[in-house]
Amino acid sequence: YSCLWLFYSLWCHARACCRSGFSVISNSRRAAVVISGTELARQIQREIQRDVEELVAQGNMRPHLGVVLVGEDPASRTYVKNKTRAASILGISSDTVVRPSSVSQEELLELIDKMNRDWRVSGLLVQLPLPEHINERAVCNAIAPEKDVDGFHIVNIGKLCLDQRSMVPATPAAVWEIIKRAGIETVGKNVLVAGRSKNVGMPIAMLLHTDRKHERSGGDATVTIAHRCTPKAQLKELTRLADIIVAAAGVPGLITADMVKEGAAVIDVGINRIQDPKTGKVRLVGDVDFDGVKEKAAFITPVPGGVGPMTVSMLMKNTVAAARNALMH
Repeated sequence: YSCLWLFYSLWCHARACCRSGFSVISNSRRAAVVISGTELARQIQREIQRDVEELVAQGNMRPHLGVVLVGEDPASRTYVKNKTRAASILGISSDTVVRPSSVSQEELLELIDKMNRDWRVSGLLVQLPLPEHINERAVCNAIAPEKDVDGFHIVNIGKLCLDQRSMVPATPAAVWEIIKRAGIETVGKNVLVAGRSKNVGMPIAMLLHTDRKHERSGGDATVTIAHRCTPKAQLKELTRLADIIVAAAGVPGLITADMVKEGAAVIDVGINRIQDPKTGKVRLVGDVDFDGVKEKAAFITPVPGGVGPMTVSMLMKNTVAAARNALMH
């Protein structure tokens, strides 16, 4: 009877995981949960659609995302297209202002100031990277903090560090949302963040280590930050102690199976384009050796289909939050 009950319990767990955006990969030791960012993003998108419909039904203006695109970079154009397409699907209006790569910093700042003062623009972002002659920090700081849906303004970064409510950068917000929705425990756990960028690694570390009882709830974890200059042997020592590993260094295959503690949660933020030696085609891989690590991790996110889809959804969530904030001010 006990064996039958155990089998039934495992079957129910597998069904629940699949319905919640998690898929189960069986191996001889246990079931590893692969977290589908695509499925979780769909859940969040449904929530955003309801929020937008509620705002409009109350007689408010539809949330509007303003995007500034500088230059002809193909990757930037693709990212902007994906963002505006997602906005349209969710009932958020948007427009993209395109400027040539020769635009001066003064002209760009004037454009941002104009959009800051435009009451029709709920959220505003300038697609990065920018041409070398333009100071990115000056541009990020020129966007009104309350419209800064990328969360890059110095005021929003400062509030994030002080555990106050603010616009959280979309990728760190996506990682935090994945961890919460997957039910991964953070309180008192050891976390290793591989990556120290000011837009990804640092904010992720802040979200995970800060007090869960503060204004902006954190993860109450013990967080260590490593990066490209951390010696591989030392990195391995740190990762093998970690209950949660967040790989965001931009190094393909940085985290391998021998570096991961049995039963750890591994969140792969890396997006690296490499040439497949067998097919010769370019493909996307993360910072984690997925096939090897999935045999040891309790939770793991894939690339593609993990953090990426969630990032776009969190950007849309910030846009709706900006629209709500505008109503209160």
